[in-house]
Amino acid sequence: MPSNPLASVLFVCVHNAGRSQMAAGFLSHLAGDRIEVRSAGSLPAGQVNPAAVEAMREVGIDIADQKPKVLTTEAVQASDYVITMGCGDACPVFPGKQYLDWALEDPAGKGVEAVRPIRDEIKARIEALIAEIDATQEA
Repeated sequence: MPSNPLASVLFVCVHNAGRSQMAAGFLSHLAGDRIEVRSAGSLPAGQVNPAAVEAMREVGIDIADQKPKVLTTEAVQASDYVITMGCGDACPVFPGKQYLDWALEDPAGKGVEAVRPIRDEIKARIEALIAEIDATQEA
């Protein structure tokens, strides 16, 4: 991590096993160390969704070594952007943070064929997020 990343982003979903892990994988891959990346869940699963791992592997991103993590107040406080993906009221809210809610289909229990379009939508949103963060730095 560089001493001064442009921003810090926290992705939150209930189980931290699919959507938030794919989003974190894309952001780390596409932004490198320019943006600090975290992910967590309000009720973390025991492992990352295997269909999500496979879908990401198909686009050259390995998230197989990631572990679902519990959402902490500290993680929210340390982040500039908090992006929720169906976590409902479980996400703590702090002033001064930018909150975005991405309505994305839950890949839980789905095969890789059903996860691919979710993965592709997440990638498009990540690319737009990187452009937004870059634009705020240039302003």
